[in-house]
Amino acid sequence: MAATTRALVSGRWLADAIGSNLVGPKLRILDASWYLPKLRRDAKAEFVQKHIPGALFFDIDECSDRSSAFDHMLPTSGHFSQYVGALGIGRDTHVVVYDTSDFGSYSAPRVWWMFRLFGHDSVSVLDGGLKNWLADGHPVTPECCTPERREFRATTNASWAKSYEDVLENVGTKQVQVVDARSAGRFRGVEPEPRDDTLPGHFPGAINMPFTSFMDASGKELGTDELSKLFKEAGVDLERPLWATCGSGVTACHVVLAAQLLGHPGVCVYDGSWAEWFKRASPEHIISEGEGKKV
Repeated sequence: MAATTRALVSGRWLADAIGSNLVGPKLRILDASWYLPKLRRDAKAEFVQKHIPGALFFDIDECSDRSSAFDHMLPTSGHFSQYVGALGIGRDTHVVVYDTSDFGSYSAPRVWWMFRLFGHDSVSVLDGGLKNWLADGHPVTPECCTPERREFRATTNASWAKSYEDVLENVGTKQVQVVDARSAGRFRGVEPEPRDDTLPGHFPGAINMPFTSFMDASGKELGTDELSKLFKEAGVDLERPLWATCGSGVTACHVVLAAQLLGHPGVCVYDGSWAEWFKRASPEHIISEGEGKKV
């Protein structure tokens, strides 16, 4: 796959690549599974038990800014370069990312976005994740491999990550459309947030498009016609600037992926997302049908 790497690859394509012994310096498969603590799933332990043959584990919490008060904020370009270089990934490696979520895809688009933000466009999400890989009868293994370290030099598209200050300014100017990928209940403020110190709701002007709406019942990405219709029905104009947000910057990347599939690359992500916004925003910038934030 050349520089025009497609954002999604099928299980059949990946199974053929594995069968042809292509996994190595030119093709790396990453299990980027991540779960909220409340789900009590240990993604790394599950990886050790079974994964796609030749896959390596990408730890979203490990490859992040560990000094931040917020979860898995973006690492520095140096940290990212070191981390992915240790996974045997160089500038000429095609990276395929998947996760083990029951949704089909949950955290994989975040890692896909991170690679692209750090200047590596040769990256794809496995359509339907491990859920569909298994449903289609493809093999898994507990066997782990240790890749040879390669040199990876990141170049950062820094403008793709938005800060609290950027979003606060946009609440006033309304220059940019912002899509929130959390569930409708969390967005409206009537279902609890998964973090105990955070109440649900949304910031002014946000448009709700739950990340699950971009996938069909099996967990595979919708076709382009259906994705176009989704954005249109939500009132989102893909010709105009668009940012995405969610609980902590993970499922927001489903919005980025869907827009990319429709030929609109470069949707930006509010990295701190609701976890940061709720803690920092004043009460009038928290819209909720529930109790809202106390002054």
